[in-house]
Amino acid sequence: MIEGALDTIVSGIISCDRYSAYKCFARQRPGVILAFCWVHQRRDFLELANAHPDLRAWAFVWIDAIAELYHLNKLRLQTEVDSTQRLGAQATLECAIQAMAQRRELALADMKLAEPPAKVLQSMHNHWAGLTVFVAHPEIPMDNNVAERGMRTPVVGRKNFFGSGCEWSGELAATMYSLFATLKIYGINARTWLVTYLQACADNGNAAPAELSAFLPWMMDDKRLAFMRAALGYQGQQKKE
Repeated sequence: MIEGALDTIVSGIISCDRYSAYKCFARQRPGVILAFCWVHQRRDFLELANAHPDLRAWAFVWIDAIAELYHLNKLRLQTEVDSTQRLGAQATLECAIQAMAQRRELALADMKLAEPPAKVLQSMHNHWAGLTVFVAHPEIPMDNNVAERGMRTPVVGRKNFFGSGCEWSGELAATMYSLFATLKIYGINARTWLVTYLQACADNGNAAPAELSAFLPWMMDDKRLAFMRAALGYQGQQKKE
């Protein structure tokens, strides 16, 4: 069995970095598993190499080993599920994971290992169960790059927008980010949607429309979707559909 393999009933998996809030969340909700990011683990070795040039060669041995895991996982994902090729690729990946774990523990047992590399390897040891979630769950990526790229705009905005210092404004911001992300998924022009929705609110006595189906992308017909996906000029804002 792979060290750190899942042995509990999984109710959800969060692909994340090692931020303590995620760990606290998982502790409070049994069944929620944290899949830690290999890019962050790799970054530890890069920072070690930059801070300690004498350890650069040592650090890059581990960086290359992580690159090999990415390669083996890619080969696994290129095979058909439940095929002989998948079983072989799975076994190869598991062997590489086991070998890395054994190499890590041998290095940590070396009394001559300096503190900086020992700290990096100890962190890997502590987070190993989360780092290896992808082995048993091929649908889980090895890193959370996609999620972090998706969060970049709100995070940058949070540092520049005013009015985010109270609970209600934070909830409003979260709601709007969720709304814009949904519109993006359906290819809808956010300005067109907002102008149309706010006009409907004004026409309804400054209250939300009683019928929201016309504003829910998954309930729109092709004509409505085409309208919402188009850019809306100033004159078009006044034009009735």
